Amino acid sequence: MSALIEAESVSKAFGGLQALSDCSLSVAKGSIAGLIGPNGSGKTTLFNVMTGYDRCSSGEVRFDGQSITRSTPERVFALGVGRTFQITRLFFRLTVLENMLVATQRHEGWTRSVARRAGSAAERARALELLDFVGLSRLARSPAGNLSYGQRKLLELASLLVADPAVLLLDEPTAGVNPTLIKQLTERIRELNRAGKTFLVVEHNMEFVMGLCHEVTVLHQGRALKSGTPEQVRADPAVLDAYLGGADDDNE
Repeated sequence: MSALIEAESVSKAFGGLQALSDCSLSVAKGSIAGLIGPNGSGKTTLFNVMTGYDRCSSGEVRFDGQSITRSTPERVFALGVGRTFQITRLFFRLTVLENMLVATQRHEGWTRSVARRAGSAAERARALELLDFVGLSRLARSPAGNLSYGQRKLLELASLLVADPAVLLLDEPTAGVNPTLIKQLTERIRELNRAGKTFLVVEHNMEFVMGLCHEVTVLHQGRALKSGTPEQVRADPAVLDAYLGGADDDNE
């Protein structure tokens, strides 16, 4: 199966800190891939490089065979690469439905004028359909700021789906989310994957990753330590050593 999004020999330094060092990752089209590793291993930095928020010092990032190494976040998103963040990026004073209507169409970048949030009838119908898909339609007219943390994660996923991206990069989707909503999120990801969506998931919840992902890559000190099936990764002594000796000084 061909790679849909990939990073090849990517390095990234912040001053004297080497966050990524000759790091490679490949996500097959139609798969659900996991990206795990100790805190400080470079996971979020790799996400940022792959989506244009950080420029790599060396190496290349490709989407569907096309180099996106120097592309802006807006350009990467317009090509069909959507992502979420550790901290949700929502308009808390707008309603849940208004957040959906502000969400971009594919070629408009991340932000659309709030003045347009009323949307067309077709846009409103699509927004409500996606809210129903993630189980939030009953809260459509509630302020987004009133949602629980887990509900905000689901709303962020729904707002990404408005633009119909080919691949979704999810950064810590289960952090702070209760087990019931984690189960709901898992079901939604699997359903989207069956419909053809590709996923790359950064996560610390090992039960979630190992039960969901087809392939898992382990980062350690900015390098890809191991890639394989969940069973292969779980059984690798080097992975256990990396976690036991991993840094715990940031939130990557």
